[in-house]
Amino acid sequence: MSVRIGAPRHGEAAEISALALRSKAHWGYDEAFLEACRDELTYTEDDCRSGDVIVARGDTELIGFAVVRGLGQEGELSALFVDPPRIGTGVGGALLMCAIELARGRGMTRLVIDADPGAEPFYRHAGARRIGRVPSGSIPGRFLPQLELRLDS
Repeated sequence: MSVRIGAPRHGEAAEISALALRSKAHWGYDEAFLEACRDELTYTEDDCRSGDVIVARGDTELIGFAVVRGLGQEGELSALFVDPPRIGTGVGGALLMCAIELARGRGMTRLVIDADPGAEPFYRHAGARRIGRVPSGSIPGRFLPQLELRLDS
């Protein structure tokens, strides 16, 4: 299977949002948890046109996406999701490398990542380091590891 990474297509926001929820479910969360995350994991056509979203495609289907937000030296990797059957196949790493290039192209030297606890090892393997923890945007009382990925080294 080949992987191509590029901009989302017009009308793809709903498919991107559905992929985000499927990928989040990979970590074993129940339906109530996923429903609480739905708003935070919903992407609009405006999001897709912003230039912040990149998508990975397999031979015929959408298999992952990432979102880089910010301008200036500090940015945020606000999302990176891979369709569960493709987790562990290199799609996430390819998306992360493209997200880093997008960030560097915007002049960023640092990406902050508020990671799902299950994804923290993936980011740490890529060179990110834990710098703290932050409250979840969806679940009151839940905290997420906050990571930093330096782009200037």
